Amino acid sequence: MRSNNTTNPIDPSGFTLLEIVIAIFTFAVVLTTIYTSYTGTFRVVDETESQAEVYRMARIAMERMLEDLESLYIGRSEENPTSGEDTRHLFQFVGEDREIKGRGADNLRFISRAHINLSGQGQEPGTTLIGYYVKENDEGDDLVLYRSDRPMFEGAVPLEEETGGFVLCERLTSVNFTYYEENGEVRESWDSASDAFKGKMPKMVSISLEFVNSLDPEAPFKFMTNVALPIEQGYPW
Repeated sequence: MRSNNTTNPIDPSGFTLLEIVIAIFTFAVVLTTIYTSYTGTFRVVDETESQAEVYRMARIAMERMLEDLESLYIGRSEENPTSGEDTRHLFQFVGEDREIKGRGADNLRFISRAHINLSGQGQEPGTTLIGYYVKENDEGDDLVLYRSDRPMFEGAVPLEEETGGFVLCERLTSVNFTYYEENGEVRESWDSASDAFKGKMPKMVSISLEFVNSLDPEAPFKFMTNVALPIEQGYPW
């Protein structure tokens, strides 16, 4: 006699609660790993771009200052035939050792032939009074370095106040200029009109720029360069 008993396999109709919990936990781990890698990648990209911007600003600022200083101009004096005194200023080179909230914020002004004509009026190149000055950023704690350019053909006078000009670079923590005499002696300031330096120019100027490091505020990005000044006699202005 044929038996009618058959064995039917058990087909599960769904997942157990434990299986669901394990699946959710696994998915959360995978998602967290992907998110961490994703955000980490973008953080590295942002930091790299930020550092690249700092290097770009430093390069442009250094190149501009080097060209300005290498174009330093000294005019030949004109003598008054009656008194025998000079009627014109030979040159002007004034470096001031300053600070803003304990951070180096040096100023420097001098006469150069590196005039930048932004007027578009086709003016002839000539001597110009260039000034570098530092101010605190209105939107943060960093410092901003400005460059002013006042052509002598406009009847420019020595800069008594640091105004005008354009931003040379920002996101700075300090700006320092150091001056070297012919004998190698180091000076933190210089004034060609003073008794100590009257009729003298520094033989070399050292420029130091420090930029904000968002990753490590205690270790700012530092850039330095030296420029030997070309001391040559020129013609009267």
